[in-house]
Amino acid sequence: MIYRSKAPLRLGLAGGGTDVSPYSDMYGGAILNATISLYARAAIEPIAEKKVYFECADRNETLVCDATFPLPLDGKLEILKGVINRIHQDYGIPSGFKLTTFVDAPAGSGLGTSSTLVVAVLGAFAEWLKLPLGEYDMAHLAYVIEREDLKQAGGKQDQYAATFGGVNFMEFYHDDKVIVNPLRIKEKYLDELENNLVLYYTSTSRLSSSIISEQQKNVHEKKEASIEAMHHLKEQAVMMKEALLRGSIDKIGDILDFGFQHKKNMAKGITNTQLDEIYEAAKRAGASGGKISGAGGGGFMIFYCPGNTRYNVVAALNAFGGQVKRYHFTHNGVNSWCM
Repeated sequence: MIYRSKAPLRLGLAGGGTDVSPYSDMYGGAILNATISLYARAAIEPIAEKKVYFECADRNETLVCDATFPLPLDGKLEILKGVINRIHQDYGIPSGFKLTTFVDAPAGSGLGTSSTLVVAVLGAFAEWLKLPLGEYDMAHLAYVIEREDLKQAGGKQDQYAATFGGVNFMEFYHDDKVIVNPLRIKEKYLDELENNLVLYYTSTSRLSSSIISEQQKNVHEKKEASIEAMHHLKEQAVMMKEALLRGSIDKIGDILDFGFQHKKNMAKGITNTQLDEIYEAAKRAGASGGKISGAGGGGFMIFYCPGNTRYNVVAALNAFGGQVKRYHFTHNGVNSWCM
C-alpha cells in the first residue's frame, strides 16, 4: 500500500505577521488567507527493512537512515525528521518506510511551503496509522513540531491554512488559541479576485526566520513603530474580510497597498531596492496595490489589477526576469488516501 497526502499552499492576503508570538499573545492577531492550487505532497510506503528512505523529488535530494528513533537532527531534512520523531513519540511507528515528498513552489517563496509540507506528511502518517487527528489537532501538532520541537521561528497561519483550506479569517490569541472562521464568499467574487490578482515569483528566495526573529525582538523590546505597524495589519485583515464578503473587490488593491506600506515598518529586510522597483513598475502598469507574500525579503509577490490591466502588469513584470504563476483558489485543505 502507498499512503498519500496533499495539502494546499496559501496566499496571505492581509494581517501577515500578527499570528507570530509574542504579538498574538499580547494583543491578539488576525489574518485573512486563501489556499491555492499549488500543493505539498507526501507518500509513505511501509517496508519490512528497518530503514527510513527519504526522497525529496522536487529538490533531487535523498537520504537513508536506520529506523532507530528519534532520528538525529543533524541539519539534513530536519523538517521531515521532526515530523517522524513526533509521530514516533506520540503514536509509535510499526516498521521502516519510504517517504517521498514534492512541493509545487520553492522553499523560501512566501507561500507557506515548510508548514504545508509538515501538514502533508502528517496527513500521510494519519492515513497509514489511522491517527485520530481532527483539523485543529493536526494544525496544532504541525505548529508544535516546527516551533517547539525544531525551534524554528514563525507564526501559526500556515499550518491552519493547509489543514482547513479555503478562504479563512483567522484569529490568534495567547496560550496558542486559534479560531478559524471560514468565509462564505460568492463564487463570482472569488472568480473576479482570481482573475485580477497576479501571482509573481521574483526568482529569489529568502530565509524568513531572520525577519521573523527581528519582528519578535521588536515586540519584546516594545518598539512602538513595529507594534503600531502590526496593529494596522490586523486592521487590514478586517478590511479585507469586509471587502470580500460585500463583493467590493476593486477595493482590494488599496487594502493590499495599505498593508504593504505598514508591513515595511515591522522589521528590516521585508523589502529591498529590487522588490520596490518591481512594486512600482506594477503600479505604473495599472496595479492598484500588492504585497510581498510571507515574511518578506523575496519569493512571491501579488498584485491586484483592476479592470483589464493584468495584461499590462504581466508585461511589466516579465521585464524583471521572474515568472507569473497561474493558480486557482481551492476550497479544501489537506486530503489523504491510500491505494
